[in-house]
Amino acid sequence: MQLLNNIYIWNTIDNKKKQLLLLRPILRTKKEIQKTVKTILNDIKYFGDTSLYKYTFLLDKQKIKKVQIDKRKLHTSIIDIEEDLKKSILLAKSNIEKFHIEQKNKDIDIETKKGIRCQKITTPINSIGLYIPGGNTPLISTVLMLSIPAYIAKCKNVYLCSPPPISKEILYSAQICGIKNIFQMGGAQAIAAFAFGTNQVPKVNKIFGPGNSYVTEAKRQVKNLIPNLEIDMLAGPSELMIIADEFANSDFVAWDLLSQAEHGPDSQVILLSYSLVLIKNVINKINEEIKKSFRKKILTCSIKNSRFIVVNNIDEAIKISNLYAPEHLILNILNPRSFLAKIKNAGSVFLGPWSPESVGDYSSGTNHVLPTYGSAIVNSGLGLSDFQKYITIQELTPSGFLKIYNSVTVLSSYEKLEAHKNAMKCRFKYLMKGKNNV
Repeated sequence: MQLLNNIYIWNTIDNKKKQLLLLRPILRTKKEIQKTVKTILNDIKYFGDTSLYKYTFLLDKQKIKKVQIDKRKLHTSIIDIEEDLKKSILLAKSNIEKFHIEQKNKDIDIETKKGIRCQKITTPINSIGLYIPGGNTPLISTVLMLSIPAYIAKCKNVYLCSPPPISKEILYSAQICGIKNIFQMGGAQAIAAFAFGTNQVPKVNKIFGPGNSYVTEAKRQVKNLIPNLEIDMLAGPSELMIIADEFANSDFVAWDLLSQAEHGPDSQVILLSYSLVLIKNVINKINEEIKKSFRKKILTCSIKNSRFIVVNNIDEAIKISNLYAPEHLILNILNPRSFLAKIKNAGSVFLGPWSPESVGDYSSGTNHVLPTYGSAIVNSGLGLSDFQKYITIQELTPSGFLKIYNSVTVLSSYEKLEAHKNAMKCRFKYLMKGKNNV
């Protein structure tokens, strides 16, 4: 595969071409997918477990006797886990816990004026559903990234699902994160079951977790159908941007690009550098490694979405990055922390040559559920706050009430909200009569 025609010199192209360069691969939700998902949602809504069994057999080729995993199977999942894998999972769990515990917000309790007490208290979302995709390999990391903040947030009812057969590694990882209720179901039907509830599967308040186009479409549809149901985010294809200088190791950069490109055929990777020599060395390395990779088919597709852009300097590269708002951004440059304040839009940033994106996917401690498709301009990655909600409280004494009486009555009069004003005036009259107790 030849990629040299993917090199672009930023200051030689017009603004329209620059915009086209930073476009993501086109996301098309096919009408067939929308229609199929709608049918599945309706079937689960009206026929519950019967339809869940039907789709599990049709789509996952698995005949199951019940949806929930038996508790005894959970307890035995620890037995067959290799010791090296177990240690790796526990290390990742420890780091993720440490980082997310520090995200706890302090409740607020202040007097804005004497006699006017305002508070903000934090409360966990009561019931959540965690979706763990199936596939060729169990996504242990996704179990950790979703389960750990749910546990720290003290969500009362946490349910996890994954397409059958669920691996012992998934069961083990869920169990050590405090998950006791695990369901063998996948695809749009699993999202529907969590959204509507069935005899065996509880209805939840919020659904988390990535998935294929059917899962994403199901999340989109149920969010629009059910007013009191929330989802974490609608994730697009994975993406990585690297800013590298002449001192960067070209092998490091090439492998970082490949590591993100291998996620799927519609992933996108972009390299920005003022060093044409580095870019060419990276491309040569990528060409060489794709030929040998067992993921050659995926990489051949995704690398077509790649961009190699020559910039004038690091500052120009950062401006481009802020326009693109990447899910992952690697600064493989000298003194990367000195440029950090200039980064305005990114899901997660990796500083220096020893911080590959791989560490964020697994064990550094940050969460790997991140905004994609440019939504990092306004959205953040998954964190503890996504599993919580906040309630504000106000309590006024008579003297506090009098301090803001005029402000509220003037503003409510101006907005022509008569009852608002009268709710103030009737209290004011009581106080003017010396009646402080009601």
